[in-house]
Amino acid sequence: MAESTAADTALPDLDAIRAAHTRIAPHVHRTPVLWCSSIDAEIGARLFFKCENFQRVGAFKARGACNAVFSLDDERARRGVVTHSSGNHGAALAYAARRRGIPAFVVMPDNAPQVKQENVRRFGATVRFCAANVAAREAACSDVQHETGAVLIHPFDDERVIAGQGTAVLELIEQAPALDLIVAPCGGGGLISGTAIAATSINSAIRVFGAEPANAGDAAAGFRSGRIQPLPPAVTIADGLRTTLSPRTFTAIRAHVAAFGVCSEASIVRAMRMMFERMKIVVEPSAAVPLACLLDRSLDVTAAAVGVIVSGGNVDLDHLPWQ
Repeated sequence: MAESTAADTALPDLDAIRAAHTRIAPHVHRTPVLWCSSIDAEIGARLFFKCENFQRVGAFKARGACNAVFSLDDERARRGVVTHSSGNHGAALAYAARRRGIPAFVVMPDNAPQVKQENVRRFGATVRFCAANVAAREAACSDVQHETGAVLIHPFDDERVIAGQGTAVLELIEQAPALDLIVAPCGGGGLISGTAIAATSINSAIRVFGAEPANAGDAAAGFRSGRIQPLPPAVTIADGLRTTLSPRTFTAIRAHVAAFGVCSEASIVRAMRMMFERMKIVVEPSAAVPLACLLDRSLDVTAAAVGVIVSGGNVDLDHLPWQ
């Protein structure tokens, strides 16, 4: 692996996250915090669910995308923005670009579900397809940049995106004071990086835990080994978490995250269904991973006040995993 530069690992601080919160306020929802006594009893802790499944575009990704897009100066913004995404980030960038009135280009794998393609197009983005691998995605993005001059907004390897994702925790700590712990899912690491920087900067006593499927547990392995572990081909229902960390997000995790847990596929389905049935909310599999880790006891939260980031609610209701 090539040695990382300072630019590769630069991260936002609390001031940048607070500035992001002000910047994106007109464009995103202040999402609610919910709790459920029967789930608390099962876990043996008090859980406060920050419901980003109620966010614009149905996921926390709207925060980071809006911060990145509205951080651009007018000259750069006019050329538009581009990203690669199979789902939520693409829709979020398209939404943010539409709010600013600029073009958006989203590179998607050619096997992306039709529902996700339609979600991106609904916000006015131009979709370009590529083969379903990272090299093809990056090459297609580079082609779009060359053709249009569009600015790349990476799904997670971007200071502005990370700062935007951290804004959810500013709200959570106001809505549920005296938290001991916060648990967030981890794919490429943008959400947990912003979460951990914000939480530990506000209160150094708060511990932040990462949550991953055991079938895609590269961040947990890297956390243990001290080195980024490339994610091999992974099969998990939590498709939004099948992404390898970047040097930037790995740096944040090593500095600010206290522990990682992993969970089984069966527990992801169980947690997802539990939230549907008991909390009456729609959550996608990736959003159920934190609760699944608590059900599997791979993270110790006994008797604690725990914030849980519910990352999104974009799920195909015709193909729920228990049907």
